[in-house]
Amino acid sequence: MSVLVFVENHNGKIKKSGFEAVYFGSLLAKNMGVSCHALTYGQNPDAGTLGKYGANEVYVASYNGDFDTQVYTAMVSEAAQKLGAKVVVLAHTANGKSFAGGVAVKLNAGIITGVNAVPVVDNGLIVQKSVFSGKAIAHYKITTDVAVMTLAGNSMQPVVTGSDVSPQDIALNLPAAKVKVVERKTSEGIVPLPEAELVVSAGRGLKGPENWSIIEELAKALQATTACSRPVADTGWRPHHEHVGQTGVAIKPNLYIAIGISGAIQHLAGVNNSKTIVVINKDPEAPFFKAADYGVVGDLFDIVPKLTKAVETFKAHQ
Repeated sequence: MSVLVFVENHNGKIKKSGFEAVYFGSLLAKNMGVSCHALTYGQNPDAGTLGKYGANEVYVASYNGDFDTQVYTAMVSEAAQKLGAKVVVLAHTANGKSFAGGVAVKLNAGIITGVNAVPVVDNGLIVQKSVFSGKAIAHYKITTDVAVMTLAGNSMQPVVTGSDVSPQDIALNLPAAKVKVVERKTSEGIVPLPEAELVVSAGRGLKGPENWSIIEELAKALQATTACSRPVADTGWRPHHEHVGQTGVAIKPNLYIAIGISGAIQHLAGVNNSKTIVVINKDPEAPFFKAADYGVVGDLFDIVPKLTKAVETFKAHQ
């Protein structure tokens, strides 16, 4: 028996969510008294490093094509059967969410998505996740022989517990891919919002896209990822992939700075799992202040540049 963790990679580089999932899987495997196996694919020179985060063995499938839900479903489900996996762990990324259900169907397994803590195994498999837009915690008991779960991003900090291992090839009977990527546009050098630990976000209080430079300057000083509210994305001030909220990207950073955002319930639903929320708004009655850990009432055009300068000065003297 084993816990099988599927690890995504991008251009041969393992994503942060992959290391989180392996560490999570290793803790679960230890509690269950079984091995933790990691599965990745393609040309992946960093595959062996997964052993540092708790993978006892690392397997590499020979698939090098573009993402295809049918191919990935077959890859993970067949590997799980070959390796005797009782639990399959995926990262709660756009890709992971899109084919986790298919894996569960193939394995006749119970599935819980967005898990945020290591399951309890004393009396069956008890899994925890946030519900009601982060306002409550729910616990689920999986009673099937095999369980599938996706791990919410930033739920835990991966810790080095072991050393590199030698990856092994695994032969899988994969179907031909039916998806053909015609064009791909990516943002290089920027931590994706679901993986970001520091996020600086702004709303209509910026008054126009021409003022966004003050947000980017603060983000650069903090080495943070930028985000925005839905109205900002809808009006074309910022690209839609930066939209956070109930209808955008749900995030869980260590620090979320909301600038010129009123804090409507739809926006809060996507960011209220942030560990620390700082709100800057000139309206003292802005709803966001009720959810904030720290709040500053004042003109953002005066406050944000001063905050950026303070951060730069602090870092210069470290």
